[in-house]
Amino acid sequence: MSENPSIWGELAGLTLTKGHGTGNDFIFLTDENAEIALTPELVARACDRHFGIGADGFIRAARSTASRAGQKLIEEHPDAVWFMDYRNGDGSVAEMCGNGVRAFVEYLRTEGLIELEVGETVKIGTRAGVKTVARTEEGYAIDMGPWSFIHGDAAREGGEDCLVSARGLKTPRAGLSISMGNPHTVVMLGSEGKLDGLDLHSLPQVNPAPVNGTNVEFVVPVDLDVESGAHVGAIRMRVHERGVGETLSCGTGACAAAAATRFWGGEEAPDEWLVHVPGGTLAVTFVLGPDDLEHVVLAGPAQMVATVVLR
Repeated sequence: MSENPSIWGELAGLTLTKGHGTGNDFIFLTDENAEIALTPELVARACDRHFGIGADGFIRAARSTASRAGQKLIEEHPDAVWFMDYRNGDGSVAEMCGNGVRAFVEYLRTEGLIELEVGETVKIGTRAGVKTVARTEEGYAIDMGPWSFIHGDAAREGGEDCLVSARGLKTPRAGLSISMGNPHTVVMLGSEGKLDGLDLHSLPQVNPAPVNGTNVEFVVPVDLDVESGAHVGAIRMRVHERGVGETLSCGTGACAAAAATRFWGGEEAPDEWLVHVPGGTLAVTFVLGPDDLEHVVLAGPAQMVATVVLR
């Protein structure tokens, strides 16, 4: 045994890739047969911004046949060859990440694991089900599936289902909890000054909180200077992600924030939204899905930025 064994365990000597979607950054690893033991401690160490590579999340590219969750999906979707094994920056397992799916497909494509031309689609397995991703001129668009109220009819009737406290707010604010396959709680603020004044290094307190915790999005409306007749909504958003802290972007959070804002806006609210996050802009569109449920389509860029070999 070496006198100085690597702190990286089974990751030592492997090539990892760093990528992002609107500033929401991830570490990628190809492990087709899911043979590497990704402990929470190892993932958290790799995602640490001071002692590791630094990232909001860790994504393993594995064959769907190599994981229990993926095997269940591939029975109905045999073309969902790749499974996105996603972990939060603290090492905890997460259901889904909208920015992560876009970046995951870009990783698969740039690594030569799939071929995908502009206009073509690919199916990706996730813990929140199979997601269809289309390559566009600007990046990728994902059918995120249907959205729903976490607390059911109570939210639908009142437009709110919880109170949220955060540093920078003098009093708790009403929130609405939305599921995008993972949990979100959206809070509308009255001004950009209040949004900018938040301290999201600390976890906002949500009461009552969803059973498995929640991502928390704070939003304010934005006036758009658009051509006459265009019916597009816009919001600014900041987010505190479970197991991570504040991030520059959150794809599922953008979808949840647009869904909540659209619900609050009533029947006249638009179906197309621009969500401005610190890391860029995401497009969110509400469409009728093949299951006759309202689906959310998320579109935005994705980029790989570096490869790293752990010592």
